[in-house]
Amino acid sequence: MERTIPQSATSRGHNAAHFLKQHLREYGMLLSLVAIMVFFQVMTDGTLLQPLNLTNLVLQNSYIVIMALGMLLVIVAGHIDLSVGSVCGFIGALAAVLMVQHEWHFVPATIVCLLCGALIGAAQGWFVAYFRIPSFIVTLAGMLVFKGLALALLAGQSVGPFPEAFQRLSSGFIPDPLGGAELRLSSLLLGAGVAAAMVVAGWRARSNQRLHGMDTEPAVLFAARNAVFAAIILALSWLLATYKGLPNVLIIMFVLMVAYDFVTTRTTVGRCIYALGGNEKAARLSGIKTERLAFLTFVNMGVLAALAGLVFAARLNTATPKAGLGFELDVIAACFIGGASASGGVGKVMGAVIGAFVMGVMNNGMSILGIGIDYQQVIKGLVLLAAVCLDVYNRSK
Repeated sequence: MERTIPQSATSRGHNAAHFLKQHLREYGMLLSLVAIMVFFQVMTDGTLLQPLNLTNLVLQNSYIVIMALGMLLVIVAGHIDLSVGSVCGFIGALAAVLMVQHEWHFVPATIVCLLCGALIGAAQGWFVAYFRIPSFIVTLAGMLVFKGLALALLAGQSVGPFPEAFQRLSSGFIPDPLGGAELRLSSLLLGAGVAAAMVVAGWRARSNQRLHGMDTEPAVLFAARNAVFAAIILALSWLLATYKGLPNVLIIMFVLMVAYDFVTTRTTVGRCIYALGGNEKAARLSGIKTERLAFLTFVNMGVLAALAGLVFAARLNTATPKAGLGFELDVIAACFIGGASASGGVGKVMGAVIGAFVMGVMNNGMSILGIGIDYQQVIKGLVLLAAVCLDVYNRSK
């Protein structure tokens, strides 16, 4: 009679090592972000993780993270959008014209700007999805068009300042009803709640996978990954709570991250987008309306580019003709560094967010160290090339 032999520690370790090897890119990005932060924390003598600098880091990268969420879906669907920087600048210019020159209230002006972003995305998505024009060409044309329109709207001059209520979109902080004198207790408790909710959600998802006989993350790696994420969230919440608390834009970013992670992992639409990028012909034959799906990814990108334009304008408190210049490069780089595949069908929301913060921490750390913008561009270019080379290597194995 055969006996069931309990799984040994060696076997569990082997399974963990095998799983880690299969998902090296995902864990590697998290470890890379931690390593980069530790490196610059040491090299800057502790300046990187000062509460004031952390707040600036969040504000400086908020619009990149927001656009990276939309760009991820576009890239996963097998396309690219080069116009996001120009759309971002154009929407900021439109907001300035409406709020400053025509004295609109910020709420209707914001709604109009978001609708305008959706229309821009729809126009570009229509040409890509239904006219079959390559997205590279369509969005390259869009980049030129909206850069020119922003210049025309502003008449070549900066327009500002914005109303104080609108500025809080980017420069405001969540209120502290608990009244902490030197510590914003509301921000700290909110951070602790998010960390706990993340662990519980991860545990429930893993339990459901095991219940349905799916391949699950080994317990050791699951515990380690969640412990690292929870520790990072708690540490950042504590540091920010000692300054002014959590910025409003950080709450917006978090809500968007949760929403897009849910859409991409738990909904039919999200799975269809991955199928579209993986093999468009097979997706069409399986009944997926590929044209409409590609169209909607560009509409979504337009809305998020508009939101990023509003956040950036609120942070600068003015709209300038050069706003959004080069943003598309940082957004695309964040997605590729975060694990998205240049050929489509591969990529995760958290990867894009981590990729954006990898770029942000590098920019911030190199600026503190006094490294010139010329060498910063060189280093970022090499990091992007290394990330794409790693993707090609993994796909060829």
